[in-house]
Amino acid sequence: MGTRDRIVAAADQVINELGLVRATTREIARAAGCSEALLYKHFSRKEDLFLAVLLERMPALTPAVTRLSGQVGFATVAENLEEFARAAIAFYRRSLPLSAGLLAERSLLEGFRAMLAETGGGPHLPIMMLGTYLRDEQKIGRVGADADPDAAAALLMGACFHRAVLAALVDLGPDDKAPGFVATLMAGLGPR
Repeated sequence: MGTRDRIVAAADQVINELGLVRATTREIARAAGCSEALLYKHFSRKEDLFLAVLLERMPALTPAVTRLSGQVGFATVAENLEEFARAAIAFYRRSLPLSAGLLAERSLLEGFRAMLAETGGGPHLPIMMLGTYLRDEQKIGRVGADADPDAAAALLMGACFHRAVLAALVDLGPDDKAPGFVATLMAGLGPR
């Protein structure tokens, strides 16, 4: 593992242990086994390092959405959505500490928004891609013609995000809510 990767991994560890506010460059350098000067050789600002953690260390939803788009017409829509919902909940649970800190820290948020503008990325893309999957299933008759795929995508992602937030606040136990979310959603999506 190269120095830069070691620093990003250490930042991820420190953020998870201490929280974003207490994750200082001194703590991160110590955890990475390097000096702060070396840290700043790889990252000109603390914000850049935190953005690297978010982009490189967090589980991305893109693989789950890509897998989902390849499932059009295969398995059942409910099975496909349950697999995706589990991945979305895991993503939100893992990224919540950093995301919450990012939203609370103005300079980080501005840096993140600038990066999204440069790359064309953003948290809205998985919702749009999920809507596309549902629209494709709708075209072949596995989702009702009167269903709104974009609204359904937003509802499922919102439920997954909410579940992750609740799990961060209270012990909800190991229960799997994905089947319940999807069953409820499917009641409104199914062909009539």
